[in-house]
Amino acid sequence: MFVNGEKMDLASGMTVSQLLDKLNINAETVAVEVDLELVDKEQYKSKKLSSSSKVEIIRYVGGG
Repeated sequence: MFVNGEKMDLASGMTVSQLLDKLNINAETVAVEVDLELVDKEQYKSKKLSSSSKVEIIRYVGGG
């Protein structure tokens, strides 16, 4: 699967939540897009990823 444009060898079938945990990313501070579709935070524990998934993790940044 690809995460932020980088190929990663991760288990097929893992959920978005499991991916974030593996990458030590706090789910409350990011938005996640899988195959060009934004995933609702409520779906992080149920949305399964495949070996061909393209995942983008976008961090919230404060500023003005």
